[in-house]
Amino acid sequence: MPRTDARGGPQTRARISDVATRLFLERGFDGVTVAEVAREAGVSSVTVFKHFPRKEDLLLDRTDEAVEVLLSAVRDRPADVLTSLQQATIRLLDEEHALAGVKDGSVPFYRTVAASPALIARSREIASELQQTLEEELDRDPAFDGDASLLAAFFIAGYTTVLVETARRMTAGDAPKDVAADHRVRLDRLFDGLRNGVG
Repeated sequence: MPRTDARGGPQTRARISDVATRLFLERGFDGVTVAEVAREAGVSSVTVFKHFPRKEDLLLDRTDEAVEVLLSAVRDRPADVLTSLQQATIRLLDEEHALAGVKDGSVPFYRTVAASPALIARSREIASELQQTLEEELDRDPAFDGDASLLAAFFIAGYTTVLVETARRMTAGDAPKDVAADHRVRLDRLFDGLRNGVG
């Protein structure tokens, strides 16, 4: 019988995520049920859904981190918004953060997502949610006098395009060092385009 963790805190969430990720990478997203994740993690299915409202979010579990990156880039910026966003994306790359797509061991994750229409659809929903978050934060910022909706749309679409190409190259077996270098070049092109457009 599953052990229910009454605390339901960050450690429980991390354990559930780790177990789910391992199972999904081993057996594919559609080959694992939420009940199996719960049993393996030693919690109830109710506890799983308390932390992850959708099954897809068990694997795509970095949305909160992405939101914090965006909000911080707007709220805590020492310079203009585009410079702050660029610095944030370069920092993620330099740290080999999962949100930059160059983290060691990412290929099984990419293949699992690519094999699941549900995960692909959820990825697109998350991108839309992040776009809305950025737009709303820019609209609230009295120091920003650009077009919030266009900047948010172009940035999220552009960054997603960079990530997709990085994932493609990683999955194709290109050298991680070369992929990271190309990722940086494409980020520079993205922000050059934004500055010449809606910035």
